[in-house]
Amino acid sequence: MKCLLSVCLVTFSVAAVSLRSAIVQSSTEALSTAKSASTQAMQKGVSVQMATTSNATTMPDADSADAKIVAVTAPGSIYFGVDPIALADLTEKVRSTPFRRGQKLYIKADARTTYAKVLRVLDATDIGEIAPPVLLTAQPQSSAAGTIVPPKGLEVLRDPPPGTQPIVVQLVDFGQKEPELEVDDQTVSYAELPGTLRQLLQNASDKVVRVKAEGRLPFAEVVRLIDACESAGAKVVVGSAGV
Repeated sequence: MKCLLSVCLVTFSVAAVSLRSAIVQSSTEALSTAKSASTQAMQKGVSVQMATTSNATTMPDADSADAKIVAVTAPGSIYFGVDPIALADLTEKVRSTPFRRGQKLYIKADARTTYAKVLRVLDATDIGEIAPPVLLTAQPQSSAAGTIVPPKGLEVLRDPPPGTQPIVVQLVDFGQKEPELEVDDQTVSYAELPGTLRQLLQNASDKVVRVKAEGRLPFAEVVRLIDACESAGAKVVVGSAGV
């Protein structure tokens, strides 16, 4: 009886050790997989603090393996994909990069950089042979852990469609806490802007707004304005205050 009990105890101990080893191995593999996925996600692109918007359009192609993305960091460094690039070389880089028909170029700019830095990137990538650029943005809603949130962005034009007369919306910086908005030289608030634009555009065949802003303004301020114009159903042409 004692021998039988000893055999049972030994068998139980071996099984427990085997089970513990299996659990440890499984946990290690899961941790390794999660770490690998996290690393891949971080290596996917250059990390920037994007401006938050409420009216951006879902851009699933921005998350594809062959997405063409130009990133602009807060200090103004430029990357094509994950590779740093000088502004002077950007035009040729975009021109020599194959784009599929209708494939977009995505601009992922830090909200804290100046509008002038982003505008220079838009100028350098405006080669007239690809679809209008898209400004990638962050979204205000939070997502549950593990949920994949598709990228979103605001498509902008560099020139208005032929024959259109855009309404001019300008950010005027008087050194105040918040720049003022002017619609065709009339001062309006952000709360009034969508309604004002809808009224002015109601009879227009092409609802087009030209956004103007001083280059020294934070990019986030310009994105906020573009987002407000989008809420009124307008296509947005971007340019500097002097354009």
